Amino acid sequence: MAGSRAHSPYHRCPDRADSLPRGSARRHPTAARRQRHPPARSPADHDPRDLMVLSGTLFDTPDEDEILRLAMDHIAAAGPYRAEAGYLKLDDDLVPSPRNGQTHALALGRRVRELAGQDGPVTVPGRPWGRALGLRGLEGLHGYLVVTSSRSQPPESEQFLLATIVQHAAAALSVAFACRHQRTDAWELHRLRDERTALQRQLITVVAEFGYQQAVLALTADVAASSGGEEAITRALHRLTGLPALVEDRFGRLRSWTGPGRPDPYPEPDPVRQDEMLRAVARQTGPVRIMGRLITLVRPHGEILGVLALVVDPRDEADEHTVLALEHAAASLALEMTHLRDLAEVELRLHRELADDLLAGTDEPSAYARSEAVGHDLHRSHYVVVVRWANRTADDSFAQTVGRVASGVGMRSLLTRRADHVVLIADERPHARTLFEALARETGTRSGTIGVSAPSDSPNDIPHHYQEAQRALDVRRHSRERYGTTFFDQLGLYRILGPGNDYRELETFVHEWLGQLIDYDSRHHTAMVETLSRYFDCGGNYDETAESLAIHRSTLRYRLQRIRDISGNDLANVEDRLNLQVATRVWKIVLGAPG
Repeated sequence: MAGSRAHSPYHRCPDRADSLPRGSARRHPTAARRQRHPPARSPADHDPRDLMVLSGTLFDTPDEDEILRLAMDHIAAAGPYRAEAGYLKLDDDLVPSPRNGQTHALALGRRVRELAGQDGPVTVPGRPWGRALGLRGLEGLHGYLVVTSSRSQPPESEQFLLATIVQHAAAALSVAFACRHQRTDAWELHRLRDERTALQRQLITVVAEFGYQQAVLALTADVAASSGGEEAITRALHRLTGLPALVEDRFGRLRSWTGPGRPDPYPEPDPVRQDEMLRAVARQTGPVRIMGRLITLVRPHGEILGVLALVVDPRDEADEHTVLALEHAAASLALEMTHLRDLAEVELRLHRELADDLLAGTDEPSAYARSEAVGHDLHRSHYVVVVRWANRTADDSFAQTVGRVASGVGMRSLLTRRADHVVLIADERPHARTLFEALARETGTRSGTIGVSAPSDSPNDIPHHYQEAQRALDVRRHSRERYGTTFFDQLGLYRILGPGNDYRELETFVHEWLGQLIDYDSRHHTAMVETLSRYFDCGGNYDETAESLAIHRSTLRYRLQRIRDISGNDLANVEDRLNLQVATRVWKIVLGAPG
């Protein structure tokens, strides 16, 4: 292991109240009072990294009451303050927190409601200074924190730290409320993402203003000056240490490299060796030197999202400055990768919900608004694509495979799944073979079928075109060549044999032309109708028909003669031949007979 582990934003001292396990305050009332009202500290005593820990914890907490509790617990960290009470706005009413004291509860509650959403002074006996501070987001007031001080007028530096905690608590409440309504508030989630990014940059500036260590300050300033992201972090780390810096995903695929010596092409990862390396690093504390690299895991909340590494000379020891820079960069990268993954999960969920509603039928204004929110242009003509693969359940894993392959071949689409197939709503007509061939390579088998609808020019028509895609898939699956891609607009006669037609008329037609053969097969356990169907599928070719049925040519001739005798129809007659062929296709595809 390289060097000793420096104090990082994710390491907390054991004597800090906020390092207690969740629920400790409830089990020990005395400890709870100490946690809520720790000894006051001056801003000079305050470690700005604690704010980074609090910020991350607030944004990772989905429960509004828990966010309010965390904010109240950390008020004392800003100076000689005490959180007297907290309130959440629910249904136009301010609901007090269970942590509020009972001594001044009625007076404080009445005073906070009198403020009508504005900040204002409060009076608490024995406390020279008191304020009710609103927790506000873009959509309005979320609640209040009532804070008092042992000083009659706290200095501006202490008020700045207090305002920072209040602002981050308000932003975290905005995220928690928005997550409750994410389907209808997709645009709000995007705005909150920007707000969160701005707050994180502001927090980096706060760390710099409080004299963070020079090495960390240089790294932070470089990342803050750029647009953020993995490349900004590796670029700042390389500039700070002078060593090539790189980011890999957890599977060993390169995501970013800054500095000389990048292999070209980058080596394909070995899954077994990659897992062994991850386990070896996870067992250690701090960065680990492995084969010329100083490696640390990007592991928020215990889940490995990737690897951050420096390429070092195997003969040199990494000094404390390099280790500190690497650990801080890993903490910043953990926030970035977690943020990107959360956004991807929300975006995927919104895509699927929109696709489900489009297939079921939804109003156009809502469909257009929601499609714009998820970045998909629904005003273009769309095609419904149904994908079914033999021996593959349409679970999340297969749906992700289809989505990844479709994106890889240039398809822009919304994706969802059903019990036995995956559905894509694509904004261009798919190529006849490209998607199928790519899926065959990815799955390792060509035993798949794809049905594509005619173009849809309106969201209202998508349910109808979904039926067309299913019809195209069913026709293909019951055809001689059952695997591949079939387009609805190429079905010809089978387009009129789909759902919505009068099945009673079709059944009457089949009975008229095939009834005697069906009855004969039922009584004698023969396959006259199937033989006739294969004969037509093979274009009347005796050799191909016999081969497909695994019978001798002479046996086929005998069966065809028996078909003429039983049905009374002449295969040489053009009208009889046409009607018999249509009847066999209806019997097999529409009425669901085996074939």
